[in-house]
Amino acid sequence: MIIDPSKPAASAAAPADAIKDGDTRSFTDDVIKASMTVPVVVDFWAPWCGPCKTLTPLIEKLVKQAGGKVRLVKIDIDRNQDLAAQLRIQSVPTVYAFVGGRPVDAFVGAQPESKVRAFIQQLTQSVDSPADDALQAAQDALAAGDNAAAVDWFAQALKGDPRHPKALAGMVRARLGLGDTKAARAVVKGLPSDLLKDPEIVSAIAAIELVETSRQSAGDVADLRRRVEAAPDDRQLRFDLGTALFARGLTEAAIDEFLELVRVDRTWNDEAARKQLLRIFDAIGLAHPFTVSARRRLSSVLFS
Repeated sequence: MIIDPSKPAASAAAPADAIKDGDTRSFTDDVIKASMTVPVVVDFWAPWCGPCKTLTPLIEKLVKQAGGKVRLVKIDIDRNQDLAAQLRIQSVPTVYAFVGGRPVDAFVGAQPESKVRAFIQQLTQSVDSPADDALQAAQDALAAGDNAAAVDWFAQALKGDPRHPKALAGMVRARLGLGDTKAARAVVKGLPSDLLKDPEIVSAIAAIELVETSRQSAGDVADLRRRVEAAPDDRQLRFDLGTALFARGLTEAAIDEFLELVRVDRTWNDEAARKQLLRIFDAIGLAHPFTVSARRRLSSVLFS
């Protein structure tokens, strides 16, 4: 089925390395091996090729819209003449599709967007994507609060695509949900700079930092509970109790304290309680049941 090109379907963001320049030396890794887990489109082009200047940006756009279900490797035949000869490239642009380590489809010359879209869509629909299935299962488990199951599913998704931002960010949140900050930090340690700029990863790192900061400043929960009971109007004490609860992994109880603080004095300390709630929502994920429930309660408090 060909989707109306004027109405592209919404999709997840493509991984940071979904589009790259390739060469003879990297061809085995970038195309042959990579296509064992995700279809790879190879665009053979040349600087002097007029149609290439139109086709290549079109393919890039459609690959981005595919949301990580297909990758693009661009190869300049002038710089990689031996590779072009091995693959019998007679003219440019020539576009190959690789799946399972071998070419499965191709076309030569400039094509209208509808045909290029159909070419790429056929790849994404005809190939089983266990990584996508695992990612969906992981996100469902995370949303249900089953962090242990989410870790297992995210691990499977990352086997299919070790650099998938959503899977990496989800693994961070699942590890944090299990109280393992060290393991969460290890997920993002050593990631390349381009991936560290991805919004999903930026948000996940912020979640780690929130948990670490909370633990550093957290007091004893039992002591803080006693002090809050003795002085229920002390805003700072209640804020400290919420921080301590979150640091101990008692997220729902922490949310309750911050919501109560917003209810009694929403403007206290430059709306510190509301801002902390938003950080917690981002840390545990916007689809988490605690977030969904708390956001409704927060809206009720703010607009009552």
